Amino acid sequence: MNKNILSLAILLALLSLQCSRIDTSEEKLTLKESIDKSAERINKAFSKIAVTRGYQLLSVTEEAAKSSDIQFKDSIRLDMIAGIYDYRPDSVSRNHFYFPVRLFKRTGTSKNLIVNLPEKLVFHPKHLHNHVPVNKVLKNNFKITATDYHFYYKWWNKFDYKLIAGFAIDNEDIGELSFTAVINPDSGSSSFAEYTFTEGYSIIKTWQTGETTKMSFALLEDKDTLLMETLIFSGEGFKRKEKQYILSIGDVDIKKGTGIDSIQVYLDGELQEKAGAWIIDANDYNASICYKRDILLTFNDGTSAKLSELINPGRETMRNLVKSMGEMYLSKQIVDYIAFSIYYNNN
Repeated sequence: MNKNILSLAILLALLSLQCSRIDTSEEKLTLKESIDKSAERINKAFSKIAVTRGYQLLSVTEEAAKSSDIQFKDSIRLDMIAGIYDYRPDSVSRNHFYFPVRLFKRTGTSKNLIVNLPEKLVFHPKHLHNHVPVNKVLKNNFKITATDYHFYYKWWNKFDYKLIAGFAIDNEDIGELSFTAVINPDSGSSSFAEYTFTEGYSIIKTWQTGETTKMSFALLEDKDTLLMETLIFSGEGFKRKEKQYILSIGDVDIKKGTGIDSIQVYLDGELQEKAGAWIIDANDYNASICYKRDILLTFNDGTSAKLSELINPGRETMRNLVKSMGEMYLSKQIVDYIAFSIYYNNN
């Protein structure tokens, strides 16, 4: 995938998020009422997400998969590994260092990559990466259906990646992941990751580097954007400087830029002259409400509230989702490992 095409896709996705704002009610709400109502929907969304198997799947971390430090340096396409596979490890030792045992047996044909394996191997990838024969036969009750996949590696850590896959446990869907990334240390890199839960919520995480670095995180309910945070930086590493910050909570936008003397608050696109906001921990390296950043909101009536207190019930879940969507262990430690295992053992 061309990097410009991916960048355009990310831009269009962000624009569509901005266009699909929450319809709070037919009656125009005050700033405080809109914030309170949106915060309630955000907390409700994260509370529902937190108890799903999809959230549990996304929460697989490096600690759970630390037994594998594989960095694949090859290129494969979906058609090279397409088919239906069942987890049926054999006892024949092979010479390949990373895949000494054939774990998956082809049991049918398909234009997609369909893999059936025990859920234990997915939620605890160390059992997938370090095969140990067991007497008990595990049920292949977890299903991965990849309808699009490619991993194009180029020298000097350049690669082009795409994955669209659905996941199910005991024939019950638990969500779908769409992930694209282009890594190029010379010209800049970009990625777009979206996980759609069966409960109607979606999480989107994007980033793009180049002359500036742009990061964005969003929570959606169907087509409504409940929450979106966008950060734009100049410079690199700890020397980077924040150029623009936009936080959207339902119909409320909080904007800060280098050319703006103060933080501006908008309700449904209208500047709130009497309202204000103060960013706490503005110099935090992460500069996100998912970490140390907080915002003190002052409403038109003079009352105030901290954003962290308004969305506190869902903040820990939000923080975990941002981390997991950025690190993408689901694709790296599970899907990629399975895809390359099948590829190397078949060739």
